[in-house]
Amino acid sequence: MQRMIFVLAAIFSLAATLVQAAGLESIEIPADAGGPAIKALVWSPCASAPADIKRGPYLIPAVQNCPVAGEKLPLIVISHGHGGAYLGHHDTAETLADAGFIVAALNHPGDTASDMSRADDISAFVERPADIKRLIDFMLGASPDAAKIDPQRIGFFGFSRGGYTGLVIGGANPDFLHANVPCPDQQARICAQILRNDVPTQTLTHDARVKAFVIADPLNVFPTADSLKDVKAPVQLWSSQHGGDGVSPGSVAALVDVLPAKPDFHIVANAAHFAFLTPCPPELLKNQPALCADAAGFDRAAFHREFDAQVLSFFRTRLVE
Repeated sequence: MQRMIFVLAAIFSLAATLVQAAGLESIEIPADAGGPAIKALVWSPCASAPADIKRGPYLIPAVQNCPVAGEKLPLIVISHGHGGAYLGHHDTAETLADAGFIVAALNHPGDTASDMSRADDISAFVERPADIKRLIDFMLGASPDAAKIDPQRIGFFGFSRGGYTGLVIGGANPDFLHANVPCPDQQARICAQILRNDVPTQTLTHDARVKAFVIADPLNVFPTADSLKDVKAPVQLWSSQHGGDGVSPGSVAALVDVLPAKPDFHIVANAAHFAFLTPCPPELLKNQPALCADAAGFDRAAFHREFDAQVLSFFRTRLVE
């Protein structure tokens, strides 16, 4: 307990030395032989005071195209869930950027809110890890911020299908045929593909440049220790108490026993699956209640303050200290 208090105090002491502002920049990774164009947002440390920037239904406290403050900064990449988008975890991105990280969140082509063309096809599970590798390649290469990034300090944050994506990036190999994936509608495209054994056989994209992973309510298609034996980097694993959207608390907890190294495991009491998404503004709460409404007594904003602090502590411990 004393060590946790010390760590959190150090985090907030560091943050207080900054202006509490995140630079915000839109980028696009060009289409190439590896896949289609990818849209992404980049948050970075900024020495100017923030103002609210309207992005979709969200007001983002940031400075548009602010020069990056600092050198040799760690990089965190963020992967959203099924049909999500790069703003779905913006509070976590802002917390990390305020504390000295560069953060890049992408829209996965074909499996994002604005483009669901491949979301119900098993090929999305092949393409998602490749998207992350292309994002990292861009951030370390063609990005205007490349010289500011320390390539030895890269972390990953992923939610739901994004959690699956992170485990694959970390070395895991999915076993779709033997995983306990719920298929209530046997006519659903992915379920039908699994039933007829039309699943990927190639080795999926791994990336050893990523040194630490935060995985929240992941879709678990890794039924055995053999599926996960090559995941060597440290993992902070989060589970909602109630699950949802095809993710069960039991399937998340099962990862604790089969990952090669015991993860830093957290269960969020009274939370359902979408509690890991950033707190919803009124417009989104009205239009997307399934994503925004929480159980009685669960305070998503309060949870995210604690969650973001824990995520920051993990990445600082694994990538900075």
